[in-house]
Amino acid sequence: MSKRLFSIATLIVVIAMVLSACAGGATGGGTLKVVSSLPMTGASLTQTQTIVNAIKLRLDQAQSKACGGKYTIAYEAWDDASAALGKWDPAVETENGNKAAADKSIVAYIGTFNSGAAKLSIPILNAAGPLVMVSPANTYPGLTKPGKGEADEPNKYYPSGVRNYSRVVTADDVQGSVDARFMQSLGAKTVYILDDQELYGKGVADVFEKTAKEIGMTVVGHEGIDPKAQNYQALMTKISTSNNGGAPDGIFVGMVVDNNAAQLLKDKVAVMGDNTKVKYMGPDGIQTQAFIDGAGKDVSEGAYASVAGLPFDKLNDAGKKFLADYEAKYGKLTEPYAIYGYESANAVLKAIEDVCAAGGNPTDRKAVRDAVFAIKDFAGVLGTWSFDANGDTTLTDMTVWQVQNGSYVAVGTFK
Repeated sequence: MSKRLFSIATLIVVIAMVLSACAGGATGGGTLKVVSSLPMTGASLTQTQTIVNAIKLRLDQAQSKACGGKYTIAYEAWDDASAALGKWDPAVETENGNKAAADKSIVAYIGTFNSGAAKLSIPILNAAGPLVMVSPANTYPGLTKPGKGEADEPNKYYPSGVRNYSRVVTADDVQGSVDARFMQSLGAKTVYILDDQELYGKGVADVFEKTAKEIGMTVVGHEGIDPKAQNYQALMTKISTSNNGGAPDGIFVGMVVDNNAAQLLKDKVAVMGDNTKVKYMGPDGIQTQAFIDGAGKDVSEGAYASVAGLPFDKLNDAGKKFLADYEAKYGKLTEPYAIYGYESANAVLKAIEDVCAAGGNPTDRKAVRDAVFAIKDFAGVLGTWSFDANGDTTLTDMTVWQVQNGSYVAVGTFK
């Protein structure tokens, strides 16, 4: 071969290599990083550990590979809580958001668990690509729905003008309404409302109050509690005479278990007797074994809590397979949010695969974000669902649970 022909051949090879490198995800490869940001310290750990377990289960089933094996999925479970607070910490969640924004290998952020935490990280990640978030647990409506929160919500969370936040769980504008109607069905005509003064707790309590008034219940009072109080005996004594000298028919608490939920119930029962006399109900923030264990088996007996979705015995075939696979690997599942962790991972993996199938580059954050929001009629473990334009799931099932003999038992499912 002449030197001239050799030079031409060499040039062709070099050009081919450059074109191949520039082709992106369709011909590329490497590692795609997915992180979760959840409170792995404090009382919420009984719930969040099962979410992390479920994410790992889904990735294990995919052998941590995507796009025909071209890409490896690396997963890291980040803690957004601190020992100092014993629950999610605004400073830690903000740090997690900034860390994810700066690490260009991260293509999806599964979280958060607390709606107040999402409020901090959404705008950080929105300006970083945007980097898509898929939450397995946030339920505050104002994060996504115009007219369902404060006047400047949700637009203030999306400085780029493009939505990057989605959730596979039904929001509180559904949950709070179902809870009020359920309490009325128990015969409650009067109710006292408490909340922990956090975004999630107050949000669901406000929806409960609005619905209660619309359906003819009398709201005797509504106030925020101090989550760090040593006890709530004075508060419960006041409530015990708040209804024309007597107790209301029910008490609704908008709160998470971390915010002294068990102590609040202990003092309610100490002052007003067991939960058959004055009905006691909360949202998914107290639907955890940690709440029952903290209050005690006898004290918690008869309390109600609602959670989005279906009870285990009503899951579809995919959901039942998830349950069997989870319990085979991690033991009996009693917490409600594991399946949402699994479905969040499902959504992320589907988006990555869809990007590759279209010849795109799954290392491109915007491409993955677009693919998440394009998910429609997905046959998942929760049922067949879609993300709407706001990033909300189209599923609206809610299940009410009651503490019976030391465990939560499903007592009704509602739309």
